[in-house]
Amino acid sequence: MKMYELSKETPLKDLFDKIGVTKEGSNILQKKANTHFLYIKDLKSPAANILKQDALSIGADLAVPKNCVTCRDEFVEAILFANDSQLLQLSNKEKIQPFGLKELETDFKKFLTKKKRKTQIMGVLNANSDSFFSGSRFSRVGAQKKIEDMIEEGADIIDIGGVSSRPGSIGVDEKEEFDRVRDIIDVVAKYKLFNKTKFSLDSYSPLCIKYALDNGFSIINDITALQNDEVAKLASNYDATVVLMHKLGSTQEMQKEPKYENVILDIDAFLKQRIEKAKSFGIKDIVIDVGIGFGKTLNHNLLLLQNLEHFLHFDYPLLVGASRKSMINMIVPSKVEDRLPGTLAIHLEAKRRGASILRVHDVKEHFQAFKVQDSILEAF
Repeated sequence: MKMYELSKETPLKDLFDKIGVTKEGSNILQKKANTHFLYIKDLKSPAANILKQDALSIGADLAVPKNCVTCRDEFVEAILFANDSQLLQLSNKEKIQPFGLKELETDFKKFLTKKKRKTQIMGVLNANSDSFFSGSRFSRVGAQKKIEDMIEEGADIIDIGGVSSRPGSIGVDEKEEFDRVRDIIDVVAKYKLFNKTKFSLDSYSPLCIKYALDNGFSIINDITALQNDEVAKLASNYDATVVLMHKLGSTQEMQKEPKYENVILDIDAFLKQRIEKAKSFGIKDIVIDVGIGFGKTLNHNLLLLQNLEHFLHFDYPLLVGASRKSMINMIVPSKVEDRLPGTLAIHLEAKRRGASILRVHDVKEHFQAFKVQDSILEAF
């Protein structure tokens, strides 16, 4: 007899099929193999004690503070360890329990319905002179070739912007932004490049957005997450996809000692509110973005990347854009031009943890890296 330990990322369904497990058995075993680690905040102490016993009764467990059993503190923090099967059992158990536990029924079930989505590469093309990476800046003259190059290299989406959103940058008025992006939008329309790939406008200007949507663009990448109702109305009227990104404060001030009570839960609450706003305007196609580098310390960014899978409970595509950002320099001192290796490391990990759209400056390199990663993860 010989044995080896399987990776937690082994495609179990394929492996079960290979060794001859029945379809019914495979479905049951997959639920037992997928384990969740759920952090629960502001849990009433009596509720924690009940949940602990319910978890233990089905083979799961709940980590609680040592004084939880005496209910010394009104509220506690806890960590639940449960697989898919156990989480479903717990959701049914807790719906009849007191102390607010019945609210967990819906929350638990959200973590059982995550979809695996096709990875998409969003290439970046900037029509301004002050974006932090000079390699992404293009005017009308070079834009068509750059767009066609990115399409050939594997870009599923091309994101065009006319205003820098780097920390400390100062915005421009709507007319100035329009003057910057209009020529490139015209190139996309003239040569019908939107028939080859999808186009996104990185903007929160109604003037620019309307012009782009009139000329073949289908995505609005809004770093203010629909702060302007006019943008929400345009998205709805044109049936456009909207990227809702979290940003803490203004672009000029966002990196000045950003603070959160809990970065994961605070951003979760923000995205929930903005998703509800988008839906209230009739917007159907939504993408969420936790906003790496937008009002976050290095540790905030790392925690968000580590816990990306949490945000899949919204059941929308998750976008991550960390391409050549300063967080890489905080880990390994490096110039913007030298941050491709760090970018690939972040984006490969983000993809593995649930991101399905990666916003990148280097399309060809990401396309190759993702293909190789997929081959590794799909092997059995």
